[in-house]
Parts: sequence; C-alpha cells; structure tokens
Amino acid sequence: MTDTPSKPAAIKRPQVTIYTDGACKGNPGPGGWGAWLSSGGHDKELFGGEASTTNNRMELTAPIEALASLKRSCDVVIYLDSEYVRKGITEWIVNWQRRGWKTAEGKPVKNADLWQRLDALRKLHHVEWRWVRGHAGDPGNERADALANRGVASISKVRAT
Repeated sequence: MTDTPSKPAAIKRPQVTIYTDGACKGNPGPGGWGAWLSSGGHDKELFGGEASTTNNRMELTAPIEALASLKRSCDVVIYLDSEYVRKGITEWIVNWQRRGWKTAEGKPVKNADLWQRLDALRKLHHVEWRWVRGHAGDPGNERADALANRGVASISKVRAT
C-alpha cells in the first residue's frame, strides 16, 4: 500500500448577502447610506451619513462600508437599486482605469475616490452585483432604504444640536 498525497481541503469562504441603499434630502444635501448584511443566520445593520453630499456618493458609500466591515474574504452577493453603482463597478470602471480615471469625453470621473475604494475592497472578496427595483416591496431593499434614511436622520440630529 502506498501513501498518496491527498489534496488539501478547499477552504470554504463565508457566504454573505448584502442589501445596500443611499438617500439624499436635496442633491446635494444631507445624505445617508444603509447596508443590511446577512450570513449564517446572523444579521448586521450599518448606516451613516454626511451633512452635504449627493445621492450617488451615498449609493457608493453603502457597499464600500458593507465590504469594509467584513473581517475575512467572503463570497458576497450585493443587492442594490442603483444602476449607477452596478454598471459602474461591473462595466464602466475598466475603461475609466484605462483612461486614467477620465470619461470617454476626457472629463474626470465623478466620485473617483469612492470608485477606487470600492474597486480595492471588492478585490478582497468574490462579489456578485444584483440589481433590484427600488421601492417595489423587496424586503431587503426596503430595509436598506430604512437604514439609509436613519443615516440622514442621524446627520439632521447632529446639525440640530
């Protein structure tokens, strides 16, 4: 009988489902972002806001903060209602990078700082990006929307004091 080396067992990454959303009261204006993460029967809610921002910045910040909160490499499915973020990270970013963060018209890419951070974070994980219709009754999207609005409210409370 000979010993045959066995293949090392594949390390299974945690599976994480994330719903994200951004909100802005005025554009620009006070804004908030929210993310609901679910994995292995555990849920986590994240939210925050900025006093003067845009809706697109908040839509980008939500998945950034969600991915940044993960402590190790994961298989992630992110549901979002922003085609701007989904198409930006899955289609447009390659050409922006190739052109030195310029648009096809040669103008600077808006929110390049956030796109660069999101790009770096997504490379730490295996991420699928899935679009859902906003405000259409999807429970995860509704929860992320509520969290984004809590982010706006948290800014409003700070400004009022």
